[in-house]
Amino acid sequence: MSTIGRFLEFSVQTPDILESLHFYKSLGFTELETNDVYSHKYAVVSDGELNIGLHEKEFDAPAISFMQQDLAKHARKMSDHGYDFTELQLNEDAFNQLGFRDRDGHAVIMVEARTFHLSEDAESDSLCGSWFELTLPVRDTVRAARFWAPVAPTLLEMREEPTYHMRFDATGVALGLSESIALKAPSLCFRCPDRHGLMEFLEQQGMRYEKFPGFEGAFVAVTAPEGTTLFAFEEDFLGEAYEVDESGDVSDFPG
Repeated sequence: MSTIGRFLEFSVQTPDILESLHFYKSLGFTELETNDVYSHKYAVVSDGELNIGLHEKEFDAPAISFMQQDLAKHARKMSDHGYDFTELQLNEDAFNQLGFRDRDGHAVIMVEARTFHLSEDAESDSLCGSWFELTLPVRDTVRAARFWAPVAPTLLEMREEPTYHMRFDATGVALGLSESIALKAPSLCFRCPDRHGLMEFLEQQGMRYEKFPGFEGAFVAVTAPEGTTLFAFEEDFLGEAYEVDESGDVSDFPG
């Protein structure tokens, strides 16, 4: 079992939480009830699969956040395995969390408990469609995979052309590693069945977007107020990727 815990949220920093909240709710995401664990302004939106945490504070963002009980115990094990923490807060009187970076500098956060309440009201796709991957830009996919394989041991799909791309199951999040030069930051990918409806909505609302941004055949890249990019596709761009073995086990990944 992965020591990293279960995917909690894609954590982003926003200078104006109300503006970001309005953006996501306009697209059809549902606002969830949050717990009183942070001193800063905090909100979460969800489509039932993807949770986006909006934090009105400066921190190492965007970050992939996971929930792991008994965090102090896992922190000791991770330290023994050479993890270099950028943040380490383990105190009986505080909300425990830790942070580190992968080989490409992407931030990862682990917290000791859920920071919001799930809701059946959120179990519906947004106007962007069905979320299928959180994609990280990497310099070398194989090198990046050597970092992620021990904590996300199931390789779902991979493709070598036209750009090297691997998709892992990181315990609740389909995590993509991509060498595409069109990908500038950790981004969210959606399969959208109503392309014309989404484009008409973006026009009507005056939202920031770019047609055919050059990433994996996306027909549009939508930019949230805080800078998060949401890519919409008509089909999953790994739909024709070749199969991995049945187990998807990459525990013996080289390196």
